[in-house]
Amino acid sequence: MKNILSVIIIIAVSILVIFGIFSKQNKQEYIRIHVRANSNLDIDQNIKYQIKDEIVSYLIPEIANCETRDEFVLMINQNLEKIEQIANEILNKNGFSYGANVKFCKENFPTRSYDGVVLESGIYDSIIVELGTAKGDNWWCVVYPPLCFVSNKSQDILYKSRILEILKSILS
Repeated sequence: MKNILSVIIIIAVSILVIFGIFSKQNKQEYIRIHVRANSNLDIDQNIKYQIKDEIVSYLIPEIANCETRDEFVLMINQNLEKIEQIANEILNKNGFSYGANVKFCKENFPTRSYDGVVLESGIYDSIIVELGTAKGDNWWCVVYPPLCFVSNKSQDILYKSRILEILKSILS
């Protein structure tokens, strides 16, 4: 009985360690996007969504060419000016007197769920789009892997569990 209890404790601790390791690694794999509105006025909130939609439309084909996270980071760094240009063109076209600032940096996010995928709170690499004073409510999502760019109705999404893959390799 004592040996069985010891084995159960060892297995439980091992699982907790594995979960801890993978949750830390997963946080480093994700890249988020954060669009901050100038203010909470309806006009500023509406333009925020227009800009978000245009940036997402621009990034979809760019993301499709990236096979790894490193390729994605390189693509984003090469396109920060273009993303900022897209935002500024929409602001100018709609008569706004303020501009946009876009950067790629680390930022703290709260826990958030995207179609059943839960991302714990913490610091993530992020594309930050600041509109004007950036003091209004904001929109954020996961840009890599592109969780916010897929439809809820998509049947082509394949989720993988690293823990399950490790367990299968150990048991086989």
